Amino acid sequence: MARAGGITNAVNVGIAVQADWKNREFISHISLNVRRLFEFLLQFEATTKSKLASLNEKLDTLERRLELLEVQVGTASANPSLFST
Repeated sequence: MARAGGITNAVNVGIAVQADWKNREFISHISLNVRRLFEFLLQFEATTKSKLASLNEKLDTLERRLELLEVQVGTASANPSLFST
């Protein structure tokens, strides 16, 4: 009877070891995917910041041009004789 209990105990240990390995493998996959997601988000942030900075520069340039045009139109409206031939 001691022998049967030993086999049962060994089987239980084997099942526990297999379950532990499956859990470790699952955790490893989850960790890897979280790491990949984190790396993607870092890359996405860097790319987005770069593109937004570029767009901001273009917008600043357009705003300066618009201000210049507004001044020119205001000057032309106030002094039409400057532009007549």
